[in-house]
Amino acid sequence: MKKIINSIKIMALLLMATAFTVPANAQSVDRNVYFNVDWQMNLPVSNDFADRFSGWGMQGEVGFFLTDAFSLGAFVNWHTNNKYIDRQTIYIGESSAITSDQQHSIFQVPFGAALRYTPSRAGMVQPYIGGKLGANYSEVSTTYNIFKSSEDKWGFYVSPEVGVTIYFTPEKKFGLHLATYYSYATNKSDVLNYQVHGLNNWGVRVRAAI
Repeated sequence: MKKIINSIKIMALLLMATAFTVPANAQSVDRNVYFNVDWQMNLPVSNDFADRFSGWGMQGEVGFFLTDAFSLGAFVNWHTNNKYIDRQTIYIGESSAITSDQQHSIFQVPFGAALRYTPSRAGMVQPYIGGKLGANYSEVSTTYNIFKSSEDKWGFYVSPEVGVTIYFTPEKKFGLHLATYYSYATNKSDVLNYQVHGLNNWGVRVRAAI
């Protein structure tokens, strides 16, 4: 499993390296390549295992415009959500128990294909709608006392997204990218006496557009 995660991290670094080698005006109308390297914030939905709002996330995405409006690309992102649980008695199996506080954590790495529709790339304000499909790796864990219980799972990932790039100059050399998204993954995990079946998130992505 560590080899798989390392491969995903390498893929993410390559994606971001590719993004940074694209010329600074890559999103102007005469170019067919776009890239995003976004700071990602999210809030888990329908999940009380680790349901705290978190800014521990990042996304890389690169795409190619097949037409003036439609683009196809690839993405990878990662995110961690945590939740602290006060001291309580934790039952382990049918005959064991331990009294401790806990630190819950959900770590996710979705990756796959990204489709985007941008009505117009000519103006200084460029809204778009998009969607992502792919696989999602997750690690659900709880740390208590000196122990840790965790489970790694794979699932299917889908995420609609609405966003806008706002340029501050007509040359489109500097601006702001904002996006909001919802994501769902089919990952199911059972850790201690907790069940996490399905991972739902609502989130925001933001970056400087150059």
